[in-house]
Amino acid sequence: MMITQDFTKPIDSATVLQKIVLDKAQWVQAKEKELPLSQFKEKIQKSDRSFYAALAKGTHQKPAYILECKKASPSKGLIRAEFNLEDIANVYKHYASAVSVLTDEKYFQGNFEFLPLVRNIVSQPVLCKDFMISEYQVYLARYYQADAILLMLSVVNDETYRVLADLAHSLGMGVLTETSNEEEFERALALGAKIIGVNNRNLHDLTVDLNRVVELTEKYADHIPADVRIISESGIYNHKQIRQLQKVAHGFLIGSSLMGNQDLNNAVRSVILGENKVCGLTRAQDVKIVYENGAVYGGLIFAEHSKRCVSLRQAQELVTAAPLRFVGVFQNQEIDFIVKIANQLQLYAVQLHGAENEAFITALRQQLPKNTQVWKAISINTEAQSAVNFTDDLNVDRYIFDSQTENQQGGTGKTFDWSLIPENLKHKIILAGGISPNNVEQAIQQNCLGLDLNSGVESAAGVKDQEKVRLVFEKIFNSF
Repeated sequence: MMITQDFTKPIDSATVLQKIVLDKAQWVQAKEKELPLSQFKEKIQKSDRSFYAALAKGTHQKPAYILECKKASPSKGLIRAEFNLEDIANVYKHYASAVSVLTDEKYFQGNFEFLPLVRNIVSQPVLCKDFMISEYQVYLARYYQADAILLMLSVVNDETYRVLADLAHSLGMGVLTETSNEEEFERALALGAKIIGVNNRNLHDLTVDLNRVVELTEKYADHIPADVRIISESGIYNHKQIRQLQKVAHGFLIGSSLMGNQDLNNAVRSVILGENKVCGLTRAQDVKIVYENGAVYGGLIFAEHSKRCVSLRQAQELVTAAPLRFVGVFQNQEIDFIVKIANQLQLYAVQLHGAENEAFITALRQQLPKNTQVWKAISINTEAQSAVNFTDDLNVDRYIFDSQTENQQGGTGKTFDWSLIPENLKHKIILAGGISPNNVEQAIQQNCLGLDLNSGVESAAGVKDQEKVRLVFEKIFNSF
């Protein structure tokens, strides 16, 4: 079957997508002259990495992740100036089900030569992300070692789709079939697509609506075969969104939010696993252990009465042990002292665990470096039965909901009634208080932004238990 669809016809008042496709047709014509298919077709070997098998492992309970290498985009312009594929791939290989590589040159600053660079580092299948309109591109993708291609139903008609998908399958490659509306979703089902992506971004005006994947999957729920996997694409920036959408999606394609973060490893951990913190760190070996197991934040306590209090000199040694985002924990201490510690340790955040009021927080915020966050602990009595009553402070980036007993705030080893957590603030709440390997799965189900672990992963105050840390993060990872 030959492709008869014409991609070269000029369009008046073309949308962003239409302009891209017109330019892609010209690119293909030029590339075929530069590198004729006859020069490399016989060198192509079938893929030995199954994209379908990798994505089939994705479930609503434990989604699959396609993590993307993307330097720029039409909607955001330059996203990652220091685009080091080796560094990116060495992070992604620990978390991805598959790795997506942008190869479009004009709009995404991609290149087909990126594909083998990434594939040589990761063991997962590699997806060639481009605007596929010709058989030549499919051959080219496999020649450059891609294990799968993207086919956009907003770009190709059914005839073209079948030709390109059949060719990809003959080369051992999988196909991610992208849809963005009801008509395209129906077509994907009719075409027998195995992996259906729902792009939450409108490619004609570049707006994003995360409800799109919800609406489409719910409307066609009775028509989606059990072995078909739904991938939510675009607009994923935090773990809360993953938790909300995994009810309808089996996996997620995430690119811009990761590429825009210079701290890529912790950015991936935050989105996939949640913003999890281990507090009360006092030993360098514990810092290394919690980082290696998946923590994003490390808590250093400077509250003088705490059994886990560290000195500035101790803290300076701890922050060099592993690249955690370090959070300094303070309680009713002077602003000058907090700012001094934050500056000397280059803290990611300061956490206030006392009676600090709105005026104090405002004054502190003005003296801290602009990129240092302010977190506030909300202590809830373990015997409390009524709803938590407080006003959200815009100067507070995160709230830590922690347990309180008559004699102690934080590090109590006890839980409070989690039903008291305000639903409308879970997107900025990290749950603390008595979380251990025994109850971490229940804690995850509270759908907060992340978890804060302390005494529940210790063998003694300030001494983290390696096996408890490993077990709790294993359970966190297996939940997503």
